[in-house]
Amino acid sequence: MRLVAADMEDADAFEGFGLPGAPGTDEFWAAAGAPATKPAEGGGWVTLFLWRGSEARVGFESWSEPVPLRRWAHSDCWYAEVRMPERLRVTYQFLVDDAAYADPLNPAGAGGDRSIVATPDAPEQPHWPVVGADEVLPLPRTRIRWASERLGGRRTVRVHPAGGGGPVVLLLDGDDWLYLHPAMTAFDSAVASGEIPPVTLVFLPAKDRAGEFTCRPELWEAVRDELLPLVAESGVPADLDRLVVAGQSLGGLSALYAALEFPDLVTRVACQSGSFWWTPDALGLADPLGGPVGGTIAARLRERPDLSGLRVAFDVGEHETRMLPHCELTETLAERAGVTVRVSRSASGHDRAGWRHALLRDVAWALA
Repeated sequence: MRLVAADMEDADAFEGFGLPGAPGTDEFWAAAGAPATKPAEGGGWVTLFLWRGSEARVGFESWSEPVPLRRWAHSDCWYAEVRMPERLRVTYQFLVDDAAYADPLNPAGAGGDRSIVATPDAPEQPHWPVVGADEVLPLPRTRIRWASERLGGRRTVRVHPAGGGGPVVLLLDGDDWLYLHPAMTAFDSAVASGEIPPVTLVFLPAKDRAGEFTCRPELWEAVRDELLPLVAESGVPADLDRLVVAGQSLGGLSALYAALEFPDLVTRVACQSGSFWWTPDALGLADPLGGPVGGTIAARLRERPDLSGLRVAFDVGEHETRMLPHCELTETLAERAGVTVRVSRSASGHDRAGWRHALLRDVAWALA
């Protein structure tokens, strides 16, 4: 989707956004905060992004091309009025030359150089605290130094017993859930509220996503034979017989692949925006999503007559227009093969900020 900053007459540029004083004045900046939103004519929303200083663009996580900011007269105020659809939560950052910055006016951050904004009609995300871009997220006390013979290299895997520990929840792309989005805090809150049973979170970082998270057995052989025994020896309470694998994008692809090819290991999956367009040659194409609908996973599902022991929660962003056909076919084929399926759509694009509530909800469903 290509978006551009809407043209605004200087006289009414900030009308309806509730900002006092002339742009660039002390009064104006004292009142400025997170991007303000107002209804757009014909539906959807108009969101005002403000940046103080030099020329910049606002970049969005896989939802839109960057939008250039305009300067207000000769002030230090740069702004863009961006048309947004109904129900959208999106990660964004300000791009200045070759650098990227979080929004200093927005208290909702995602790591040191990203911020999060949501339209007023986007559902709330209970249990996920507002975390500033400059805040350091808490880390689990237990860490495993994993030197994998099958995968090569060393990696640090963090383990956290939410509510005292229980079934293992293997979080693929674990570093994102440690350092960008506070999954440990969110799971603790959800467990305390009774929405999720006590679980043991295992944060598995990726070293080579395209190599590890595509349809290859090495990762899951290493998880089965190397990582899970280390978790069992860690001293953290962990029920390895009840394992949920949670993955997004290529991680979602890998999670479902594991359930199909390693049924003795993986029978419960929480999958957000799985990359079901993937085929062995897709990443080398100019248009990776333009190949066979459902890709390799759809072909494998057609060969599996009975998957009645498998439980999979599928979620995808409702604004992921080109992903939807791939995900919809995969969901349909999985259900035909006997998988117990849950299907939902999040108010987002291909964006971890939009997957957060689905992660908690779908792990709880997978364990029900």
